Amino acid sequence: MKLAWECRAWDMKAPFVTAGETVNRIEVLHVTLAAGGRVGRAETMGVDYRGETIRSMADALSGLDSRALMALDFNDLQELLPPGGARNGLDCALWDLRAKQSPGGIQALLGFPIKPLVTLYTLSLDDPDSMARAAREAAPLNRLKLKLNDKQTLECLEAVRAARPDAQLVIDANGSWSASLLMSLGDDLARLDVALLEQPLPVDGDAVLDGLRYPVMLCADESLQSSAELDDIASRYDAVNIKLDKCGGLSDALAIREWCLARGRQFMVGNMLGSSLAMAPALVAAQGADFVDLDGPLWQSMDVNPALDIANGWIQPPPAALWGQ
Repeated sequence: MKLAWECRAWDMKAPFVTAGETVNRIEVLHVTLAAGGRVGRAETMGVDYRGETIRSMADALSGLDSRALMALDFNDLQELLPPGGARNGLDCALWDLRAKQSPGGIQALLGFPIKPLVTLYTLSLDDPDSMARAAREAAPLNRLKLKLNDKQTLECLEAVRAARPDAQLVIDANGSWSASLLMSLGDDLARLDVALLEQPLPVDGDAVLDGLRYPVMLCADESLQSSAELDDIASRYDAVNIKLDKCGGLSDALAIREWCLARGRQFMVGNMLGSSLAMAPALVAAQGADFVDLDGPLWQSMDVNPALDIANGWIQPPPAALWGQ
């Protein structure tokens, strides 16, 4: 088994603005695992708010014992590296390699089919008029995710809802709200038919959500990194956002998915931005998800080739030359 990686960069079509940052360009690692004449591939970006960088992920991969790689399997991999970007790259590359070694590809390994899914499309944080204009321009995409902070929050939401009465709306606050703002907005969010509110409070301030009956569903993002934390946040959130970069790959993403399905809990599969190569394994974890947020390639000026087929929000299963077959 030969492990390699290289840095790639993707430019955004427009600034991607959240409550915490403005992104014009991202750097990622492309990870490959080669064995027996076949090569598994993956893309990983890591989790910047947890201090991960391209250098730290590359250092983690370079520190692996070559003997451990010789007989690498999915269970051992979870012990080799902690949750995060380095494990994500290695894990997803291993899934791709094993899929290529299997006559039935990724679907044979999983035991369930990979079907087309509809993704949310993200509207960057902006003033109310600009967000409303972006919402209108996003037609015919009818599932929208709004990046909102604690400034003009209701005004932005009302403007988007007026512009797009047909759309499903999800809000992502990226932990920027106060508890008082959250409580004051509850009835308005319900009135404006918000389907989901993602990470309203900072990670160190979400204990106030324990047992709270809020007017709309609350979803954990930054508050949940991996499957090991599910029980800790179960009483605070109605749903969870699974991101492969956070949890460390498809293996742990599938564990979170199974936990949610077994308990009737809703889940989203999201992304940290990235190309079709990053979204392809996430599409696997998103089978059966209540919300799919895999619009990263739509924000990029370029993509890998071949890329995922994404039209009017519908994402088709990855082509054989991309990943998983």
